[in-house]
Amino acid sequence: MSSMTLTTKPRYQGVFPVVPTIFTAQGELDLAGQKRCVDFMIDAGSTGICILANFSEQFSLSDAEREILTSTILDHVAGRVPVIVTTTHYGTQVCAQRSRRAQEAGAAMVMVMPPYHGATIRVLEDKVFEFYTGVSDAIAIPIMVQDAPVSGTALSAAFLARMAREIAQVSYFKIETANAASKLRELIRLGGAAIEGPWDGEEAITLLPDLDAGATGAMTGGAYPDGIRSIVDAYAAGQREEAVAQYQRWLPLINFENRQGGILTAKALMLAGGIIDSDAPRHPFPTMQPEVRAGLLEAARRLDPLVLRWGK
Repeated sequence: MSSMTLTTKPRYQGVFPVVPTIFTAQGELDLAGQKRCVDFMIDAGSTGICILANFSEQFSLSDAEREILTSTILDHVAGRVPVIVTTTHYGTQVCAQRSRRAQEAGAAMVMVMPPYHGATIRVLEDKVFEFYTGVSDAIAIPIMVQDAPVSGTALSAAFLARMAREIAQVSYFKIETANAASKLRELIRLGGAAIEGPWDGEEAITLLPDLDAGATGAMTGGAYPDGIRSIVDAYAAGQREEAVAQYQRWLPLINFENRQGGILTAKALMLAGGIIDSDAPRHPFPTMQPEVRAGLLEAARRLDPLVLRWGK
């Protein structure tokens, strides 16, 4: 069970954007570009970062490439900010091993989805509980449960709260399901002090209601942490009206990423700002359509985010 009390400050809170994986135009890892991407994200105000998530195109990476990226990024960050490593895998043993290696490499936390494979292979709640227990037993750093539709696994607030109370390292929750704010509110009510980190996700499209519900962290896309910080910092300082104003200001870009640009948004903006040399996804993921790119850049230029200036 978590050692948190109602008056204890969470170990991690704030804005932890997902780091995109940078490929060359030929689809190879671009480690120099990867390091520039990370440097930009830190300079833009990221409280911490998350690597190897779905928005990192983790599904296109080999196991060897995962290890290369983990060691390269953690070594390059060198403690400047905490790093969350996504270690999701269907197998309990494999996920536990990935999580242990991430901890040994210097990860502050691991993020793990419930076990699933493809469109139809799921496990029942008792096995999900055993899965997270097995991962927790292998490490001494927090686990963030990623509760997202892509897993196809329903995780009730009551079940999440039970895991927080009964599994040592399960203490952070990234809620990306429908009615996220209501679920966060119920999770906090049921779990109490065991819910160390109730977090917003899904590119911040529900950020303001999630903050109202008690979210203390936000895991977003990686292109404009400066914009997300303007919302989260104002809210944390008790300046809700300023947070609302900033949310309204940045919402067109947030919406464009969430509904149009998707996974490639951060890399498209980083390319436009001279941070990276290629925003290519890895085949067979489709490239961004020119019309989508034009709309994205139009929305971003109205805000003058650091991403469009950092590399120039």
